[in-house]
Amino acid sequence: MLDELSAGLRAGDDRPALAGRLTRGDLAVLRDRYATALHARGLTAGDTLGIAIRPGPRALAMVLAAYRLGARVALLDPTAGPDVLRARLALAPPALIIADAAAQAVAGWAAPLARRIGLALPDFSEMSETVTVGPRVPGNAPSLVLRTGPVPRPYDGDGDAVIIFTSGTTSSPRAVVHTRSGLDTGLRAVHDLVRPRPGIPVLGGTFFVMVPSLAAGAPVAAPARRPRTLTKQVTGLKPQATYLTPPQIRAALDAGVPFTGRVYSGSAPVSANLLARVRAAGADEAWGVYALTEVFPAAAVPSGEKAAYDGDGDLVGDLLPGVRARLDDTGQLLLAGAGVCDRYLGAEPHEWVATGDVAAVTSRRVVLAGRCKDMILRRAENIYPGLYEPALHVPGVALAVLVGVPAGDGDEHVVAVVETAPGASRPAVEAALREPLRRMGAARPDRVLFAPVPLAGRSRKPDRGAAASLAAGIPHQRRPPGVRG
Repeated sequence: MLDELSAGLRAGDDRPALAGRLTRGDLAVLRDRYATALHARGLTAGDTLGIAIRPGPRALAMVLAAYRLGARVALLDPTAGPDVLRARLALAPPALIIADAAAQAVAGWAAPLARRIGLALPDFSEMSETVTVGPRVPGNAPSLVLRTGPVPRPYDGDGDAVIIFTSGTTSSPRAVVHTRSGLDTGLRAVHDLVRPRPGIPVLGGTFFVMVPSLAAGAPVAAPARRPRTLTKQVTGLKPQATYLTPPQIRAALDAGVPFTGRVYSGSAPVSANLLARVRAAGADEAWGVYALTEVFPAAAVPSGEKAAYDGDGDLVGDLLPGVRARLDDTGQLLLAGAGVCDRYLGAEPHEWVATGDVAAVTSRRVVLAGRCKDMILRRAENIYPGLYEPALHVPGVALAVLVGVPAGDGDEHVVAVVETAPGASRPAVEAALREPLRRMGAARPDRVLFAPVPLAGRSRKPDRGAAASLAAGIPHQRRPPGVRG
């Protein structure tokens, strides 16, 4: 699909690519100039190109240029911290690092300010030869010299396409490697799910949303961070499809952002209640997407099907075409297929990927029971939070998690941390929770704590460790409605 996109980008095409910012012709010219410049610096197939560029036209054009040359891209995440990033890149030393002025500021003069908001990068010159793309300020690395002339022929073959760093430490970094063929399979799965039509905008800032949309002839736009700006954006663009994470959707709904077309959400648990709110806000369709860094997307479920599900656990939908699933001896979900990552960096290629999720699979339908590591042990009984948390998302609940709090002798108390939506009536929420709590049986929490659920990471997933600490620090919380001491 990247080949198709690249072949469809030609100089002089004045159709929009990035809505309001760049035409398809502009993107083609930028890609070609970057490819020619990287080729002139000796970058070739199989080399690793480190990219530290803010999301936008330059980042997209640079990825397309690297793909044309057959190089693999390693995205340098400023939220990882310099020590972890050094360890990660030691596994895949970049032949060249491309950085914009903002990234170099995070690594240099602005580092003290950046650390206050969780951003930190090492001095790039310590790691590899570095050049600057875009405007250069004093103290930056030399600029990438853009050239005109014959554009290098597209690389024709398979091989590594992208390295995506995930979890891991400085002693044991972890990174997912997708090949060119595997990446193509994943992007085509996204295309078939989103169904972009040419000429109508798609709102989504991730590479895996932008490429299939652009390949289909649809202009793309990155969602605005501020709800007020997002409202203007949605109203003006009237996107045919929108992709936002659950925290982004909650913030948008709370601010009254209208939706249109099809709305997709993933990267964190997506409740039936959240999808229902999206439909009520104007969306024609609302979908929950189950995806991992190792395989994207794996499964999807429309709002109506999710709302109709009344069993235990979190229904994430049917496996998408080409994805296979099985369970290991512990009940953990394993996935395989052409779109699954080839390997973890430094390891041998694999067929099956362990998701870390406990699940049930019936035919091709997947229901999650929670994360393996999130299991709570109470009175010698294993409790998987993911089996029960969906039932806690009653109207008026923005987010709810079950966590274990140490109770001595290796036992744990179960606490439900419930965050109410803005303007929700606390008594009404308590009343709505009575029946779901009653139906939880032996997994019923020892107490309910009404408080904001802590979030972490770029996708703003619930931080269960922080939620458990929050629950442990408040020993005298009220018990669930109807639960006696």
